[in-house]
Amino acid sequence: MAKHGEIILENVEVTGWAQGKAIAKVDGLVVFITGAVPGDVADLRITRKKKSFAEASLARLVQPSPHRTEPFCKHFGTCGGCTWQHFAYDAQLAFKRQEVIDNLQRLGGLELPEVPATLASPKQRYYRNKLEYTFSAQRWFTKEELDGGERIEDRKALGYHLPGRFDKILDVSECWLQPAPSDAIRNFIRQYSAANGLSHYDIRRHEGWLRTLTIRTTTTGEVMALVAFGHEDPGPREALLHAVLKHFPAITSLLWCINPKKNDTIWDLDIQVFHGRDHIVEELKDGGLPPLRFRIGPKSFFQTNPEQTEAMYRLVREFAGLKGDEHVYDLYCGAGSISLFLARHCARVTGAEIVPEAVADAKVNAELNRIGNATFEAGDLKDLLNAEFMVRHGKPDVLVTDPPRAGMHEAVVQRIREMAPPRLVYVSCNPATQARDLGLLKDLYQITHVQPLDMFPHTAHLETVVRLVRN
Repeated sequence: MAKHGEIILENVEVTGWAQGKAIAKVDGLVVFITGAVPGDVADLRITRKKKSFAEASLARLVQPSPHRTEPFCKHFGTCGGCTWQHFAYDAQLAFKRQEVIDNLQRLGGLELPEVPATLASPKQRYYRNKLEYTFSAQRWFTKEELDGGERIEDRKALGYHLPGRFDKILDVSECWLQPAPSDAIRNFIRQYSAANGLSHYDIRRHEGWLRTLTIRTTTTGEVMALVAFGHEDPGPREALLHAVLKHFPAITSLLWCINPKKNDTIWDLDIQVFHGRDHIVEELKDGGLPPLRFRIGPKSFFQTNPEQTEAMYRLVREFAGLKGDEHVYDLYCGAGSISLFLARHCARVTGAEIVPEAVADAKVNAELNRIGNATFEAGDLKDLLNAEFMVRHGKPDVLVTDPPRAGMHEAVVQRIREMAPPRLVYVSCNPATQARDLGLLKDLYQITHVQPLDMFPHTAHLETVVRLVRN
């Protein structure tokens, strides 16, 4: 029964996805729906209404979609991650393919070849190599806890931020994203904290001791754990880290830092080594060649789904059409992973990246793999890619670009137009900004291949690799 003042829309057919949520159209109004999947027929409770759209939650499921499936995580619906768990995986892939097509055609006005099915992730669970957890003095109470009517004594949490809530953390007892021993390490520290009365950080008051926990894993079995504390307290800190190491002696890298700031970022903090190395090493397979090795520190960026990353990089190399004598530009090269994946198959690679620390990592990774034909420069690409840059390095035969979600600056697109390399490969995690950028190149280039990839199963996120050849 609807409460007074509630707006209930009855027997609404859910037709698709947009912006990561299910959508329906009711009397010309687009409704974004939490908790529904395409194909559902449902009663909807309007939670927000504007002139051009509305937001709603699922009030009653009248007829479930054939694509609906049972979520596998106990935290689904509260956590805010893996929001497509109730949506069959093959249907997820189909909708991601259609999203790519819609964006490139509608926003970019682009002519496309036949777009193949989205390339499925080799793993749909335990596929991530990095997770960040937050300690909280005031955790989020679930509806079940509140409805139970019992007094809640333990208000601490170690888990994830609730969507849109900077100050509320869901205490997580299980997570299906990262392989072992991620769950075990988090739960051990949570239990140790409770048993020893350690204080958790209160983000509103900016006080408390335990702040964040970051865990990294590799496909080769190496593990990094980094604990951030709000202030130094040597005795309890040593005791906690000793306990973690005793319980998990195989940890490759056990690190800690002090974060007295009002945010949780670690980029400007000094990281201390308690045990082992200050880094872990990941490997990416490269066909019949020895695997490429990458040194990953606590501040390094690395693709979070390593097995799908291998597939994506093989695709990039295939689209690049390397014969062995090409000069390749790799824009937004990060720590050089794509650059090094290409370097053993071409004459030379020039990588460009705005973050100096990432460029330093790229140079280390080149040395680690004994690759001498890859060079890297740091700088804002809209300024770095000038005539002097091309004099230093020469014009490219192939250009690969893998920008952040915001896409390429218009000045960078203009530099690409001026260079006019015969082939382009554009890797993107945002088909909307990719469409915008490619729309600025469509008079010079023809799109020959488009391949969607699922890098993040059970979420709305995807990657797209597009190959272009100069007219």
